[in-house]
Amino acid sequence: MSRWFEAGLTCLAFCWRLDRRDGVTLGLTSHDHDLMFNGLRFRAMPGIIPSALERTAGLESDSVQLTGALTLAAIRAADLSAGCWDGARLRLWAVDWTQADQDPLLLMGGRLGAVDMEDGRFSVELAGASAALDGPANPSTSPYCRAQLGDRQCRVDMAGRSCLATVQSVAGGRVTLAPEGLAGVDRAQFVHGRLRWADGPYAGLATQIIGAEGGDLLLADAPVHAMPDPVRVELTQGCDRRFATCSARFANAANFRGEPHLPGADLLLRYGG
Repeated sequence: MSRWFEAGLTCLAFCWRLDRRDGVTLGLTSHDHDLMFNGLRFRAMPGIIPSALERTAGLESDSVQLTGALTLAAIRAADLSAGCWDGARLRLWAVDWTQADQDPLLLMGGRLGAVDMEDGRFSVELAGASAALDGPANPSTSPYCRAQLGDRQCRVDMAGRSCLATVQSVAGGRVTLAPEGLAGVDRAQFVHGRLRWADGPYAGLATQIIGAEGGDLLLADAPVHAMPDPVRVELTQGCDRRFATCSARFANAANFRGEPHLPGADLLLRYGG
C-alpha cells in the first residue's frame, strides 16, 4: 500500500464483497464509478464509509464498522430488518481504482454482526476470524446433546429426513401447510428442525421450527415480508437433543454428545427422607 501513497496523486478506493447465506453475492466500492476485479462488478456506492481499521498482531478480536445510506436497490431496509444479511460473509479490499485487478490488498474479512438502522442509514459491525476465540475453549457439560442432527458429531444419515411442501398461508409465526405430499407424515418430527423458503422474498433462507399444532408449524422467526400464496418450502426433521430421543428414534445412542447420567447441581439439594 505504501507505493500508492508515494505517488503524487492517490488513487485509493475501498471494495466490499458480500456473500449472503442464500448465495446472493454483491460487490460495492467507495469509488464514483463501477470497478471490475476477481470476476465481479463492484457497484459505485460512495455513501458507504468504513471506520478506522485496526489490526493487531495478537489474538485480540479485529473489527470494523461500516456506515452508509440506503441508496442501492440491492440493499433494502426491509431485508436488513428481516435478517437477510445477518451472518453474511464480508471481505474488504483496498485497490488502485485505475487498475483494480493489480495487487488488491485484502484488509479484513469476517461475518456481519448486528445491523442498526436510523433515518435511512445503516450501521453494521464486522467481526473478524479472531472473534471466534472469544468463545469458550471447551464445551460445557449438559444432559442435552451438543451436536446438530446430521452433523459430523451426530452422524445420523439425513437421507429421507427432508421433504418439499407447499405453504397455504402465513400468519405471524404460524405456517399452514397444504396436505398434498404430506399424507401420513407426522408434523411433530419437524419440531426443532428447519424450514427453508424456496420461493418468495426469503428464498434460500431458513428458520427454526419450534412447534407443531395439527397441520400448522410454528416458526422461531415470523416473516416480516408479506408472503405470496402458495409458496414452496423445504422441511428438515429436528431433534430435541434428549438421550431417550436419540436412542429410540434415531438408534444413535453411541454418538450422543451429552452427559445424561451425570449428577447435576440438584443432587446437592437432596436430603434423606
